[in-house]
Amino acid sequence: MSDLIDEDEPGRNAPEFTVSEISGAVKKTIEGAFGRVRVRGEVGRTMLARSGHLYFDVKDQRSVLAAVSWKGQVSRLSIKPEEGMEVIVTGRLTTFGSQSKYQLNVDDVVVAGEGALMAMLEKRKKALAGEGLFAPERKRDLPYLPEVIGVITSPTGAVIRDILHRLRDRFPRKVLIWPVAVQGERCAPEVTRAIQGFNALTPGGAIPRPDLIIVARGGGSIEDLWGFNEESVARAAAASDIPLISAVGHETDTTLIDYVSDRRAPTPSAAAEMAVPVRLELLAWVNEQSARLSRSLGQAVSSRSQRLHDIARALPRPDTLLEGPRQKLDRASDRLPVALRHMTTMRRIQLTKISAGLRPGILAAYTPAMRLRLESADVRLKRAFTATTITQRDRLNAAERMRQTLGYTETLKRGYAVMRGDGHVVTNTKSAAKAGMLEVEFADGKMTLGKKPKAKSAPKKPAPDQKSLF
Repeated sequence: MSDLIDEDEPGRNAPEFTVSEISGAVKKTIEGAFGRVRVRGEVGRTMLARSGHLYFDVKDQRSVLAAVSWKGQVSRLSIKPEEGMEVIVTGRLTTFGSQSKYQLNVDDVVVAGEGALMAMLEKRKKALAGEGLFAPERKRDLPYLPEVIGVITSPTGAVIRDILHRLRDRFPRKVLIWPVAVQGERCAPEVTRAIQGFNALTPGGAIPRPDLIIVARGGGSIEDLWGFNEESVARAAAASDIPLISAVGHETDTTLIDYVSDRRAPTPSAAAEMAVPVRLELLAWVNEQSARLSRSLGQAVSSRSQRLHDIARALPRPDTLLEGPRQKLDRASDRLPVALRHMTTMRRIQLTKISAGLRPGILAAYTPAMRLRLESADVRLKRAFTATTITQRDRLNAAERMRQTLGYTETLKRGYAVMRGDGHVVTNTKSAAKAGMLEVEFADGKMTLGKKPKAKSAPKKPAPDQKSLF
């Protein structure tokens, strides 16, 4: 076997290394030569492992650099790498000996330029719009006068002061402030948790659940506002059961949360104006409506009253309506005694005819059954006669009460009087002047006015001529 080995082969005296030694030497060389670097490129494929580590590629037109962010680093990244995004990544160049490759351990990612950010924003907008999160039918109406308003913003700065000042001027309401970071890597997760936290509150609990949410921030660059362009914030706002107003940046600033919110305000102060009406204007409107209602009621009552008077003038007088019934009652009153006497006479004649046919002792010839039937008939006859008599008496009494009610005696009780002269009713002054004596009848009696004319004394007859006795 030794014959196969060439003793003169060069490199036979070079030292031998293990694979791990070579891998460690390469790792030390690369890390020592480069250290911490910043690399600009386009994000290629990305893969989030179950362990939480993020693997992605950074490439340019000719080369590809493998990159990795460990689980603890991923949560601190301000921008999550997405395929096609132009970024500047910062980290340490190292090696991965198991696969004999080098890679960049990334702990910071920023977008390379505003154009790249806008391109990524448009991509997210198209994705969310495709899911229908921007649809107008998803927008809900804001409560007219919310009892509690939740504000998600920085606890320091001019934004929260402007909102509280506008609410105090327009219509003071209860305000719950959820402090969050409004820029940087903590912005998106804190805003997301704040929206979800307000929705998780129990209505009527120890901490009141807001009727309206305002997400507010002042103006800034697109990088400063980028936390409100994150997909997690947009989805939390779209899923909110509480109506939400987005007031991020100034009027020219637009973020993803503006598209999914129920209402967008150009400024935080404008969001406060949208949230509540002006109390003084509301009171003035209520007073105006009250005055209009009073005028309308007054006009309606006046119109109905006038209509009632017009209809009343067209109705006949009560005396005219009662003339016919009074005449009928008078005729019935006059005919009733005659009719009663006639009916009594007829019944007496019929009774006489029937009783004439009866012979003394005829009842003794009847059988007990016949006698019982006769006695029963007699009882029924008496009962019927009594009932008929009572009915007729009641009708007669009712007619008499009606006659008295419609008669002139009831009129006397109301302050009127009847004047008679020479036995006739006096209706004018001429008749009264002719009458020698006037009799006035009141409700409680009569009295006489004037003097009764003296009766002419009969002329004295001449004394009879007495003959002289002498």
